[in-house]
Amino acid sequence: MKILYLGPTNNSVYNFLNNSYKTLNTEEKISPEKLYEFDWVISYGYRHILKKEHIENSKNPIINLHISYLPWNRGANPNYWSWIENTPKGVTIHAINEGVDTGDIFIQKEVDFNKDETLSSSYNKLKKEIESLFINNFENIIKGSILPQIQPQGGSLHYVKEFPGIESWNIKVKDLIK
Repeated sequence: MKILYLGPTNNSVYNFLNNSYKTLNTEEKISPEKLYEFDWVISYGYRHILKKEHIENSKNPIINLHISYLPWNRGANPNYWSWIENTPKGVTIHAINEGVDTGDIFIQKEVDFNKDETLSSSYNKLKKEIESLFINNFENIIKGSILPQIQPQGGSLHYVKEFPGIESWNIKVKDLIK
């Protein structure tokens, strides 16, 4: 089985895939035609939008790992917005469609935090949760034991340009939301 991994490689998802399957990685924009060469495409931290042509050239659903509890906080900086807007916090593995993080959901998990979390510590906890969720469920997803479910309506969407910036990722979230 050939896998195309889209995103940075400094994580346990890439290590798992690379050690278990024939895996090619890129962080660069990729042509839609290239996707046809692979059995599965996994996107995690990939900074480029995959378009309709990419989806059509993929043999199977393109799997995206997102550190929010969809449909909440689609798009950019989901951890930050979950605190600012007091929305559910968690992680989601979903299929990529033509929308921004609107694809059918394979699996998701709500994540609890303590009152002393920082943006950095909560981000690292979400990252650890999504990586573990993926590694523990990937085989069942590709075997068809976990079927994607339609994503609920509602939620929220944020773009990079909306992010106000912060002085430090070590700010406690309780101070951030004051």
